[in-house]
Amino acid sequence: MNTRLEYTGTVQPSFDEIQRGRYPYLPSKELVEAVNLTIFLGKRPLLLRGEPGSGKTRLAEAVAYELGLPLEQWYIKSTSQAKDGLYFYDAIHRLHDAQLATKGIKVKEVSDVNNYIRLGPLGRAFKNEKRTVILVDEIDKADIDFPNDLLLEIEEQKFLVDETGEWVLAKEHPIVIITSNNEKELPDAFLRRCLFHYIEFPDARRLQEIINSHFQSPSPKLVDAAIERFTKLREQMKSSSGRIGKRVSTSELLDWFSALSRYPQDDALKKLEGQLPFSEVLLKSWDDHLRYLQDHDS
Repeated sequence: MNTRLEYTGTVQPSFDEIQRGRYPYLPSKELVEAVNLTIFLGKRPLLLRGEPGSGKTRLAEAVAYELGLPLEQWYIKSTSQAKDGLYFYDAIHRLHDAQLATKGIKVKEVSDVNNYIRLGPLGRAFKNEKRTVILVDEIDKADIDFPNDLLLEIEEQKFLVDETGEWVLAKEHPIVIITSNNEKELPDAFLRRCLFHYIEFPDARRLQEIINSHFQSPSPKLVDAAIERFTKLREQMKSSSGRIGKRVSTSELLDWFSALSRYPQDDALKKLEGQLPFSEVLLKSWDDHLRYLQDHDS
């Protein structure tokens, strides 16, 4: 196992790369430490929780970018099964080819089942000669048995292809990052075998760093005013008040600041002093709009 890899969180894309859609990622010191512990231990996935929009999903991309490693992304759905991440046997394609072969049409060698095995994200990572970062995104969307079904292969670093009898062994321990929005409880057996980190919402100083990293030379005065208004809105949206459940996130802050930045500084600052500008970027339901207006009028 290669233990020399170390993630620092300091290697960020250039402004040109940002313009092309690759975004900077500013992890906390504690998150960097959690990633490096995951790299060192090898067989233990890192389970991330945090508010929606807190950057859980994008961590895997940031780690792969800095370390120069390939990235496999597996976005979980309610119908996903653990086996999907390993491989898929395309029996329908094989049957179709067999029918074509009887008509004299040249197709793949139908008798060779390997021609119809498609590796999934975990399977490709195991086969890769280079250590691979794997994102398993929103694991709590799947069936309750999914996490435990997935864990055995990650822990043993191998799996069996039933149709061929071949064992696929990991050539390098993948770096597995799993995200959860806490929509349902995960099994205790799964949790015991994971490393865990909760991504705290950034404070004002960190929000300032995030905006500065995404925009070229933004106005400091506008940054401060936008963060102040944004933070105030989050306070109004505290779920503990029994009012709005989902609070605005950093990703929405960036979109909102981008909208503000279209205007000269003085115009943008003036907008921030009145009714919440570009509320459609921050408030994502009619109930949220009504509740904000009630709080604003009170």
